[in-house]
Amino acid sequence: MNQNLKDKLEKVGVGVPKILLPKNGVDMTKWATVACDQFTSDREYWKKVEELVGVEPSTAKITLAEVYLEDEDKKNRIQKINYLMNKYLKDGIIEEKFEGMVLVERQVKDKKRKGLVLALDLEKYDYHKGSKTLIRATEGTVESRIPPRLEIRKNAVIELPHIMVLIDDPQKTVIEPLFLEKLDRIYDFELMMEGGHIRGRKVVSEELMESIADNLAKLVSSDGLLFAMGDGNHSLATAKAYWVAFAESYGGPKEDLLNHPVRYALVEIVNVHDEGLEFEPIHRTIVNSQQLRVNSEEVKKYIEDTAGTFEIEMVTEKGKEKIKIKNMGSNLAVGNLQILLDQFIMENSEVKIDYIHGEEAVEKVVKEQHGIGFLLPGMKKEELFATVEKDGALPRKTFSMGEANEKRYYLEARKITA
Repeated sequence: MNQNLKDKLEKVGVGVPKILLPKNGVDMTKWATVACDQFTSDREYWKKVEELVGVEPSTAKITLAEVYLEDEDKKNRIQKINYLMNKYLKDGIIEEKFEGMVLVERQVKDKKRKGLVLALDLEKYDYHKGSKTLIRATEGTVESRIPPRLEIRKNAVIELPHIMVLIDDPQKTVIEPLFLEKLDRIYDFELMMEGGHIRGRKVVSEELMESIADNLAKLVSSDGLLFAMGDGNHSLATAKAYWVAFAESYGGPKEDLLNHPVRYALVEIVNVHDEGLEFEPIHRTIVNSQQLRVNSEEVKKYIEDTAGTFEIEMVTEKGKEKIKIKNMGSNLAVGNLQILLDQFIMENSEVKIDYIHGEEAVEKVVKEQHGIGFLLPGMKKEELFATVEKDGALPRKTFSMGEANEKRYYLEARKITA
């Protein structure tokens, strides 16, 4: 790669990854599985994934679904994940295919979303609220969620991203023009569990990558913002935390450190103006950790303000009802509800919260676990960048980019060892 291109890419916080993919002959439908932070209250979903995969190679075996995060065998699962990562590499199940980017086209039913897989420079990212870095979080980061992910990453030889990062490109100058180019196809298959269809093409031309860098540079706002987190906020935060710790303890030459693969994270960037990208609300459920029935009247009394301005729907085993919630200082209903639920859980340690995609999934949790659900309004995607610049970050889990089955599937990988 010529130095001019390197300089341009570095300016916009982009690296060119060495892409790892399964060897020819691996069943790609069994290989690719949905992001670990989906279906977190649905063990049946993940059981079906395990049954479908069977003994075949799969990303389900080298990622940790969050449904298992609180299980007693979590440590053994993490050790097995790290072991299988090494084995997949050693046995050639996954192999380096090329150095470049991946142009992705994902279709679920009638929606088609375009994206570009590349590496982002963690030196240009800060997940703390109020940061002015090139890459920023769009929601509050819960730092207690980083250590479990760090346990996997610190001993991992590869990374598999479910991270999706947004760019604000109304004129569609970065990703969309690449679909007019003649690019070699590297995969084309049906995703499992109603995930739709996915196609990938490789971008290796330095001329094309220079055009990508030039057009990204034009999108940097006056506030210095270029990339805003879409999905996988805590995964990128984990990569950042690991890079900081790695850099502090590194004993080799500085030049080797600055070029180390740990400095980067593999992500898919998506234009917030893509017609196939929809913002969906993320709902809340609270359940008793001992599977006892949650007292809906007690919770309602805690959060309700009949004279309030923020209206949401509460779901109980009896059905749905509209309620108004207290104003805790946030401009959004989701922000006020989050503050109230966080306080309620602090005072009631037997209760836990979960974040759910889709009304049917909320109703299922309420019915099966005797809990309570809260249905929240959505957010306009065109408002995201302006809000991040103005307010720093949204309340956590404010929006979701599509339903759970539309999330990014683990597919491409990248080595993070030198």
